[in-house]
Amino acid sequence: MTNEAAYWITLAHIPGWGNAKINSLIARFSQEYNLNIREFFNLQESDWQNLYGLEPKEIEELNAAKAELPNNAFLAEQLENEGYELIPITSPDYSPALKANLKTNQAPALLYVKGNKQILQEKSVAIVGSRNAAEVSLKFTDNIARMATKNFKVIVSGFAKGVDKQALDSALAYIGQSIIVLPQGIMTFGTGFKTYYKQIVDGDVLVVSTFHPRAPWKVELAMARNPIIYALADEIYVAESSDKGGTWSGVIDGLRKKRKIYVRKAETAEETANDLLIEKGAIPVDLTGNRILDESAILAKELDAEFEKKILELLKSGEYTTKDILKRLDMNWSETRLREFLKTQKGIVTIHKKPLRYTGKQQTLFD
Repeated sequence: MTNEAAYWITLAHIPGWGNAKINSLIARFSQEYNLNIREFFNLQESDWQNLYGLEPKEIEELNAAKAELPNNAFLAEQLENEGYELIPITSPDYSPALKANLKTNQAPALLYVKGNKQILQEKSVAIVGSRNAAEVSLKFTDNIARMATKNFKVIVSGFAKGVDKQALDSALAYIGQSIIVLPQGIMTFGTGFKTYYKQIVDGDVLVVSTFHPRAPWKVELAMARNPIIYALADEIYVAESSDKGGTWSGVIDGLRKKRKIYVRKAETAEETANDLLIEKGAIPVDLTGNRILDESAILAKELDAEFEKKILELLKSGEYTTKDILKRLDMNWSETRLREFLKTQKGIVTIHKKPLRYTGKQQTLFD
């Protein structure tokens, strides 16, 4: 990797090239043509055009990036000397969650990390929320962190004040592990590395950045960092959100991508957008992270339990098809759902006639 680091830095930060374009190119030269990145950069312009279909403007941009290789070689050496590592998207060390959740279109081509990179392979939980979070939100964050670390799950956070910082500190207080996702270049996080030096050395903290190593903190980088936090996690919990900003946009994007996102149910008169996120499809949870069923769901569950009892009682009296059962009990279940339920019940016998019949009646030699 050391010999290729400058090339990866160069490719990952070509101005105007998004992750989709870069990753598509990586897939072609590494998989289709079985080249390493150094070999790709050393191809002729005609190869870039004929084999990879690059347009003249793209070739010009690639050549301009290639001219930065000497500077990036110096940067790569400096990164190595200071204990940083580079993880390209082709590496087995790359986060499987990041690939699965962001796909080729959005997954960053290169990760800059410092710490225990094995943490990227572990099950993880992101706890997100406002910088100026209320005490109840910080308590919720602490509860989720305690629950997650107890189950050997890594806590992912963005190192902002409020919920992010609480998530990190709680994870470490409960002898857990954490990933810090930076809104800046990894070489600009000097104070943070000093603060968490012991935890990094002990293998309990991994610092991750997807930006150029020397990039300073910017609002737009903080916004771009948020999808990485969500994508690094298998589970997402929201402590507190307003109706705009990073947490809100991150949750809305996650819901659009069909992610399961758990949101703390707001207390009475609490001024948050938590309940609005729940209305948009997030899953409500209480202060300890347990799922809350709304009244209609509770009634439906109770009705289902009553139906289950009636089904088993009916089957004790004879043989019935699924259509018979649904009609007799005036149920709104589908036949498929009913069959799946019957499969799980001990004592229910399937009579293989056409149509299939079911019974809970004791069978004898004369039946």
